[in-house]
Amino acid sequence: MLNREDILNHMQQESYRPLSYQELAETFHIEDKDQVQFAKIIGRLQKDGEILKTRKDKYGLPEKMNTHRGVIKLSQRGYGVFTPEDSDLGEVFIYGRNLNGAMHEDRVLVRINQRGGGDQRPEGEVIRAITRAHRELVGTFRKNRQTAQVVPDDSRQIYPVYVKVNDNIKVRNGDKVLVRITTWPDKDRYPDGEIVEVFGRKGQPGVDLQIVIKKHALRDRFPNSVLEEARRAARLGTDADLTERRDLREWRMVTIDGEDAKDLDDAVSIERIKGGYRLGVHIADVSHYVKEGSKLDKEACDRGTSVYLIDKVLPMLPAELSNGICSLNAGEDRLAMSCIMDIDGSGKVRKYEIVPSVIHIDQRMTYTAVNLILEQNDADTIAAYQHLVDDFRLMKELADILRSERMKRGALDFDFPEPKVIVDEQGRPLDIKVRESGAGEMLIEDFMIKANEVVAEFLIKKEAPALYRVHEKPQGDSLLRLNNVLGVFGHKLPANRINPKAFQKILNDIKGSPGEKTISLMLLRSMKHARYAPQPLGHFGLASQYYCHFTSPIRRYPDLLVHRSLKLLLAGEMNDSRKAQLEKKMGYYGEHSTIQEIKAEEAERDLVAIKKCQYMQQFIGEEFDATISSVLAFGFFVELPNTVEGLVHISSIHDDYYQFNDRNYTLTGNYSGKTYAIGDPVRVVLVKVDVDDVKIDFELVS
Repeated sequence: MLNREDILNHMQQESYRPLSYQELAETFHIEDKDQVQFAKIIGRLQKDGEILKTRKDKYGLPEKMNTHRGVIKLSQRGYGVFTPEDSDLGEVFIYGRNLNGAMHEDRVLVRINQRGGGDQRPEGEVIRAITRAHRELVGTFRKNRQTAQVVPDDSRQIYPVYVKVNDNIKVRNGDKVLVRITTWPDKDRYPDGEIVEVFGRKGQPGVDLQIVIKKHALRDRFPNSVLEEARRAARLGTDADLTERRDLREWRMVTIDGEDAKDLDDAVSIERIKGGYRLGVHIADVSHYVKEGSKLDKEACDRGTSVYLIDKVLPMLPAELSNGICSLNAGEDRLAMSCIMDIDGSGKVRKYEIVPSVIHIDQRMTYTAVNLILEQNDADTIAAYQHLVDDFRLMKELADILRSERMKRGALDFDFPEPKVIVDEQGRPLDIKVRESGAGEMLIEDFMIKANEVVAEFLIKKEAPALYRVHEKPQGDSLLRLNNVLGVFGHKLPANRINPKAFQKILNDIKGSPGEKTISLMLLRSMKHARYAPQPLGHFGLASQYYCHFTSPIRRYPDLLVHRSLKLLLAGEMNDSRKAQLEKKMGYYGEHSTIQEIKAEEAERDLVAIKKCQYMQQFIGEEFDATISSVLAFGFFVELPNTVEGLVHISSIHDDYYQFNDRNYTLTGNYSGKTYAIGDPVRVVLVKVDVDDVKIDFELVS
């Protein structure tokens, strides 16, 4: 039976010449009785952007017609940046006039109008949207005498959605609502929609969580069919499954996680050997339970990642797997993929093997307990875990070596304070603390990085299809802007030597200086976002030549894909046909997983920002010590020790008329010469908190 792959393969072998419908039908000897089915296949290929119809009603492959498929991301300023799926073209700039109704994160077909040169990106035009990323949007309802519309909360959703108010829906001006798009935008019109849910005001505890979930189109429920499949899959395995694995149940190993963690992906073991250490990183074998093409697999792929919303988790996999059979719970046999590495005293891996295994965790440890042992030598904790204390000390010894080796090659260590919001059962914020990272957290990070590097190198040597975690080096305009700012602080990146060590030198030079956080943030923002790709392009931030994500398959879909490739290789089943099949899918998997990861990060940040505003409402009128974190023409932002940030608007500074200097990022008084610069300590009073718009305003204490 003819299928879409047959048609695409034939067109790949043709010259550039597009083919008419009749020519295609004659090529495949389509009889009258098969015409309807053939027309459906052609229609689906066109809808999916696999083939493109010309003005002369002929069909051709997009890549042979100067067009490309991929995902477009919009800026709140109204332009778009397009990333093609399978092309060396790089990013393409799309002016607002050429968006033709494309929305943020849509999968689109783009024609290249102007090739790039030097540091200039190519320019293009959206031909049409292939797949719409967001059918529903969260926004604010606005009504006047003539029109009613919903203005999306996400400023990158640049089109307001026009709505008709249904008498059955009670909605007030300014309410937060969920709108479903009924007519998509195009070149000449905004979208239409209907309000399907009214949340009320954004700042209300409980409401804020639902708004964040809906705004970012996150999945907070599993379909019944997926739950049923998870229940059937959640069994340890047959005796045959166990006998085909390396039995490591006699090895002493532990998990080390936060107190509230329930999805335990990784366990570690260690022993001293001649010439160094034998480190075992044992990762839950999720691929044994989540079979390719199953309902569980499709749901996990769609989600892409687990999302951690303060005290609520939206897991990638149902609890029967994520907290049950896949979680490496102490005292229970578990299936794993083990990366066992012999590492010498300089941190080099001298030998390794990757094997399917069955393991048995001796102890579930917390970061707190391990830190008490390693950092405070706490007698009670040492007594409680006496049989493991030597292991922890040996782990720290090796972790220090691995971290030192990574720093020598140029790895970047951005030390930004991370907030931890404490909430009650109703979601009301009780406190905001700075999350501490001790020896326990650091050694797990060091071990996971090393395992990821080793697995990536193994996959590359075997030429296996997989997703790699890539972080490309900064380039172009971002570097020029960065050097302009660095020059103000007396630093500069060498134009002909952009490598991790150059960035690392600046981070070391600014350690402890008033502008440390700001300069570090500017260095970070100059870099591209790490992403998933089928090509091993290296990881700039870690100074790793080869890197993938292997260590968290319970909560990240790319890790699950890596496990599948590993198991095919180890079982000798990675034949040419299977390899080609996987390679064809990896481009989509990489782009989709990256989008889902960014979506999760944005949702997590959004909710933390809302909770910060809710928490600070009680302190209006109180004074705080703060540090200037950034200076702009309209004022400066300050940061409190608990990471809360707010604006001191220039109009509230009454002792002088201040001018902004965009060369050294300062505000200077015309008459007094007084300056406000990044890193300056200030005393401020909290004057306003707007939870709906997530804004905090301070004024200087005179």
